[in-house]
Amino acid sequence: MRIALLSYRSKPHCGGQGVYIRHLSRELVALGHEVEVFSGQPYPELDEGVGLTKVPSLDLYREPDPFRIPKLKEFRDLIDVEEFLTMCTAGFPEPKTFGKRVARLIKARRDEFDIVHDNQVLAHGMVDIMDAGIPLITTLHHPITFDRKLDLAAAPNWRKKLSTRRWYGFLKMQGKVARRAVKILSPSESSARDIVTDFGVDPERIQVIPLGADDVFAPPTTPRVPGRIVAMASADAPIKGVATLLEAFAKLRTERDLELILVTKPEVGGRTEQLIEKLAIKDSVSFVNGISDAELVEVMGSAELACVPSLYEGFSLPTAELMACETPLVVSRAGAIPEVVGPDGLCADLVEPGNVEALREAIANLLDDPERRVRMGRAGRTRVQELFSWHAVAVATAAAYEEVLADHPTAPSHNQIEDTNADR
Repeated sequence: MRIALLSYRSKPHCGGQGVYIRHLSRELVALGHEVEVFSGQPYPELDEGVGLTKVPSLDLYREPDPFRIPKLKEFRDLIDVEEFLTMCTAGFPEPKTFGKRVARLIKARRDEFDIVHDNQVLAHGMVDIMDAGIPLITTLHHPITFDRKLDLAAAPNWRKKLSTRRWYGFLKMQGKVARRAVKILSPSESSARDIVTDFGVDPERIQVIPLGADDVFAPPTTPRVPGRIVAMASADAPIKGVATLLEAFAKLRTERDLELILVTKPEVGGRTEQLIEKLAIKDSVSFVNGISDAELVEVMGSAELACVPSLYEGFSLPTAELMACETPLVVSRAGAIPEVVGPDGLCADLVEPGNVEALREAIANLLDDPERRVRMGRAGRTRVQELFSWHAVAVATAAAYEEVLADHPTAPSHNQIEDTNADR
């Protein structure tokens, strides 16, 4: 098949969208399909054989100057103007404006692809692609309604609540587009239920395909660092539960010699840095971000245990990757995390999300039981090897493509697709 894979941003080292794009595209190519990724900034890291078409935006949130003011010469068309004005009025424009740009590109090249795969853009442009008669399938990792709910709860005043509501204004569009989707792929049963509840999607149109852990994630070859705890948070946001972990860590630090490595990039002067100062644990907490997969594996494998304190996850790739590294875990019983780790105590200890004392106690108990840490780590790796591989994701996703094509009135038949691929 000839596949167009769309993602409005594909940050390679932080966040699930870039990870999903890279590994799925590689494995689809390994199965013999042709894949071209269409992405806005930040662009993805892709493997050999995967094509990339850059769909440039104004890149208003780039580091190190987010919320920047573009120069006049940077504006190319009215879509750029809309993008800038939406940012100026506290909205988040990227899904909508990327959707407009990529729909224009795809419709101009409609005969070059058998199917278009939307990676949670869920913009009006996806409807335009479908209305043009082009088969389209959607991946929805989880509805961002949960992020909005938690950010609103954390907002300190009415002004911040107002700007937060404005920022998440794109959700109304995403809900409408999700309800139009022919088929939605979701990484977990938990996420699928939430898509039905929050977006009103017909459950018959949702298929659960768990994500994978790349083979690079493997047990360490050097001893783990005593007293080291690693925590994964793809964003410095309330939904990741970092505040709960920091408070639990501060209590543990009064009685133990510990260090905490947070794999995230904190907002300068933001809530995380402020809380670290308040708890007086700055000398025991460090941050790493923007590192390679090999470096990340070293960090994951260096810890005596790891923590995933999220208040919600649609799947939690870091959890599976830590399990692949045989790193014992304390995780929140939230979203899809229990689906990933399996029965409580086998591959991870599960605690109530947001409960500081429960998290402190679970970490302390696991630190005091080295034999159980070893058993837990080995059980976690075995579970990942049995259930979570990107090859399996690609096989199931390709089968979902075939189902969409079989039901599409203007799409080429399966035999036509095979004949076309054989001719190249």
